[in-house]
Formats: sequence, C-alpha cells, structure tokens
Amino acid sequence: MGIFGRKDDTTQTAAAPTAVNPDLAALTGDYTIDPAHTTIGFVARHAMVTNVKGKFLDVSGSLHLDGGDPAKSTASIDVKMESVETGSADRDGHLKSADFFKIDEFPTMTFRSTKAEALGGDDYRITGDLSILGVTKPLTIDLEFNGAAKDPFGNERVGFEGKSEIIRSEWGLTWNAALETGGVLVSDKIKLNFDISAIKNA
Repeated sequence: MGIFGRKDDTTQTAAAPTAVNPDLAALTGDYTIDPAHTTIGFVARHAMVTNVKGKFLDVSGSLHLDGGDPAKSTASIDVKMESVETGSADRDGHLKSADFFKIDEFPTMTFRSTKAEALGGDDYRITGDLSILGVTKPLTIDLEFNGAAKDPFGNERVGFEGKSEIIRSEWGLTWNAALETGGVLVSDKIKLNFDISAIKNA
C-alpha cells in the first residue's frame, strides 16, 4: 500500500525501492483499523447457480505504512469467526458449527503480512500468512489505495479496497453436499473482498 510487508524481511533490501507518489511520504506511521468502517466479505457459489455473500462484523488489526518504501510496511488483521453474517440466521449458525468454522475451537482467523509491492499508480499487492482452523497458508491480495483524509473528529484516515480468492478446502473447510443434478452445494473457490479504513495513531 505504498505500505505493506514485513519489517525484518532482509531479502527485499537488495532491490531498490519502487518509486511511489511523493504525497504518500506524509502517510508514514502506525495505524489502527477502524472496525466500524471496515468490511471483510466473501462470496461463495451456491448450488452451482447463484452467489451467496457474507461478511465478518468483528475485525481488528493494525498497519504500519511506509510511504517512501512500500516493502517496509506491515499489516496484521484478526477476524472473529462468530461475527459472520450472510443474511440468514440458519446459514450463519451452520457456518459457525463443526461443519465449517468450528468457532469453539478456532475462534479467530488471522492475516500477517510477509511482503508488499507497489504495482504503479494506486495499485499494490500484499502477501501474507492466512490462518484458518489452525492451518496457515500464503494469501496474496491485490489492493487499491483509496486515499487519505482528516475526518470531522480530527482523525487522519487512510482507505484501501482489495480482492483475492482462496480454495477453502486447502484450509480444511471441506464440508459439502452433492446435488441430484450433479455438482455440489457450496463452491470450493471463495472470493474475498476487503474494504479497510484505518486511523493514524497519535
């Protein structure tokens, strides 16, 4: 994000920093994710013919942004799995159960960045470790920097939106049901959407 990666990743020091917008230099600092204005959502294909959308309502985390060298930035995000909402109480309950999220045993999904890249303009790519059900695998997210502003309460805010995809079975999310007409009830591929607002720490 002009601004994501792991601070101790010495493998990135050999390459010169990617040129970034000089206006981003003023953004350098530590930020706290604002859960009231942040959404992590997902889309799954249902019964092979339609999409079901959901989101998590309890998201927390922090960012360290480096406007001069994107590779020095970091991101840390925690998601409470019990906060899932899809518009159906029955479906939400099923997702929280042992068939899917097993929230009693694995209450939190986490993301910890390991690498960041500036792709040009307002586009960035962040790679990190995504942990679900005790399984940790790499995830790459393509991000767009939406801008920075001071809100009416004097908070300095930044905003990003991004997208990615996972194959849920790779994280142990394997429950499914066969359809009489062929295929399965829930797609293995899940689309992820990120709308992140963060406030600069004083």
